Amino acid sequence: MKKKEFLKELENNLRGLPQRDIDERIEFYSEMIDDRIEDGKSEEEAVREIGSIDDVVRDIAKDTSLVKLVSNRVKPKNKISGLGVVLIILGFPLWFPLLMVFFSLVLVLFIVLWALVIVTYAVEASLFGSSIAMAIMAFAQRSDGVPYQAALGLALCALGGAILFFFVCILATKVSFKLNKGVLLGIKRGIIGGKKNA
Repeated sequence: MKKKEFLKELENNLRGLPQRDIDERIEFYSEMIDDRIEDGKSEEEAVREIGSIDDVVRDIAKDTSLVKLVSNRVKPKNKISGLGVVLIILGFPLWFPLLMVFFSLVLVLFIVLWALVIVTYAVEASLFGSSIAMAIMAFAQRSDGVPYQAALGLALCALGGAILFFFVCILATKVSFKLNKGVLLGIKRGIIGGKKNA
């Protein structure tokens, strides 16, 4: 792919960004390609070294705040006509509930992901707490002359379960962070624009 084609396709895929940011990104990648060409690489090699358009757009989405993307998307590009205002007002009973449903679903997704993490840590705490309670009960039974081996065995089993389940807690936290990051990046990519249909 030639430099001009790469930059044009990149610009088409960044249409959700403010125009000033698009211009800065295009200038940045243009200079990057020029620097590689000056180092003796062909135009195609320089473009290939930068990576695919999807990779570049993903990196830009990671670096751009969601607030900036949403404020640019919400800000009207042109002055809204009187008819446009009337249509917005009349369409309010339709578009506002749909918007609230979308935001509610995203919020519920984040809550569910973190609720799973909280539940795993609650199970971890209960296993650890029950091991301590069983150990205390075993030593209390020993002083009464009652066999304490069963309670001590259960305490050790609960402690072993707590140790093993701790790794599940760490895994659940990592997976939740990764999924949250992926959902947020997907939302950003959707706002930025993704691929433009020809």
